[in-house]
Amino acid sequence: MKNHLEKAPKAYNNTEFLGSPAGRVIRLISEYQEPLERLKKNNIRDTIVFFGSARLKSPEDAKKEINSLKKQMSQIQPEQIEEKKRLLELMETADYDLKNSKYYADTEELSYMLTKWSISLKNGNKFVVTSGGGPGIMEAANRGARRAKGHTIGFNISLPFEQYPNKYINEELNFEFHYFFMRKFWLAYLAKAVVIMPGGYGTLDELMEVLTLVQTNKLRKNMAIVIYGKDFWDQILDFNALVKNNVIAKNDLNLFRFANTPEEAFDYLKKSLLKNYVNIL
Repeated sequence: MKNHLEKAPKAYNNTEFLGSPAGRVIRLISEYQEPLERLKKNNIRDTIVFFGSARLKSPEDAKKEINSLKKQMSQIQPEQIEEKKRLLELMETADYDLKNSKYYADTEELSYMLTKWSISLKNGNKFVVTSGGGPGIMEAANRGARRAKGHTIGFNISLPFEQYPNKYINEELNFEFHYFFMRKFWLAYLAKAVVIMPGGYGTLDELMEVLTLVQTNKLRKNMAIVIYGKDFWDQILDFNALVKNNVIAKNDLNLFRFANTPEEAFDYLKKSLLKNYVNIL
């Protein structure tokens, strides 16, 4: 019989404790400190962040889906009424996916242009394209940066429906977060410019948070904000109505710029970044 107990695990190795409510503060600090050290190691100081829907498809994938549904429709028998109805509904959704896939293509192109330009600067790849790490617009942003042979960051988030990091993120710059607010902190903290592509609840949340931080001077830096796709956003948000109802000031409309082409967005972002972060050095 042993005359002593087995050693208890040290607190920092106690996974039961670390995963408990009492260990939350340590988990929070970890989601601050670990990215900080890794970003420092990779000399990442300035980023251009792309926000947008995880659901938007690439033109290639959208066309594949349309073709697949057309093939299934061609094989439907007259008596398969419910199946035909189901496929027609899917076709309607697929048509929207194909229409909106232009935003995926535009995101990739804008990211490519920005990264190519950034690499040409004295310090090389100074402004690193960053996304939320998942599919859709996030993938397109990382994809464009990799096509330009630049580094690119993905701040992924663990969700009930599993969201895997896309394959275009640099492996050493692939991050996984549990807490949304820590992820949003890192997305905003190093950002010198933000591009808001079409998206849903998450994109709206990110847009409003960034605008609020700039409006209230909580960001001690100049932040260029591009809202991309005026036709889309005019259906979703009426900024002029906010002014009319006196819930924002008219000058608050100057906190962002609409853009409808990669070239238009690139020109505005380039001028802003040159003025605020390159020519002043």
